[in-house]
Amino acid sequence: MHNNPIGIFDSGVGGITILRSIQKILPKEDIIYLSDNLNSPYGKKTKEEITRLSKKNTEWLIEKGCKIIVVACNTATTNSISHLREIFSLPFIGVEPAIKTASNNTKTGSIGVLATKGTLSSDLFNITSNDYCSNINIIETVGEGLVDLIENGILEGKSLEKQLSKFLTPMINANIDFLVLGCTHYPLIIDSIMKILPKNIKILDSGTAVANQTKKILIQNNLLNNIEGSNSNFYCNSTSNSLKNILGNNFKIEAI
Repeated sequence: MHNNPIGIFDSGVGGITILRSIQKILPKEDIIYLSDNLNSPYGKKTKEEITRLSKKNTEWLIEKGCKIIVVACNTATTNSISHLREIFSLPFIGVEPAIKTASNNTKTGSIGVLATKGTLSSDLFNITSNDYCSNINIIETVGEGLVDLIENGILEGKSLEKQLSKFLTPMINANIDFLVLGCTHYPLIIDSIMKILPKNIKILDSGTAVANQTKKILIQNNLLNNIEGSNSNFYCNSTSNSLKNILGNNFKIEAI
């Protein structure tokens, strides 16, 4: 199992931000990336539908021989990872908004969370918020339409900035000093976000934390790859245009 790949799945291209973080920290590991863009976005789906899709994605990655599964989607993590851990025996790594870090470090007592409806309405998100943010003002905003824009290759421009301003201006007015990105798609538009935010507001995403946790779990389970070199293979179940926009033309993307 040491040399088997890490499996990563997301509803589209957002998980590429997690993959890149894992590649930096675990450069010897082979990776299989599954984009379930046929069913994107997950954020508007029910918990039951998200769980069904996550189970299907996991089964496909297991068939490919993956030794560990990274659920590189905040919505899928918060709605389904507990169920996945109950029914599958291999380790799972999830992605959760970094609200603990934000709440522990805020000086203004106000933080912003930009996420999907599926993440913000999940039981896991609400439990985490209550545990760490009882005395913190949290401005929660659904990034309506952002995943669709990103999946269509719109990562910059006036229309995107106009949409972001609508979401971020109330947070700025509420004196936040941390913005938590609660969707793995959103780091792909971080340059556009930074154009709108004042420089004193720090942006938090989960990429490095997920990569470090993946390494920790691989070590604990004696699953680190011991062979030099690595390969990343990309699969999608709908059009590959969105992945090509992010990856470029040097990567082969296979249809399933």
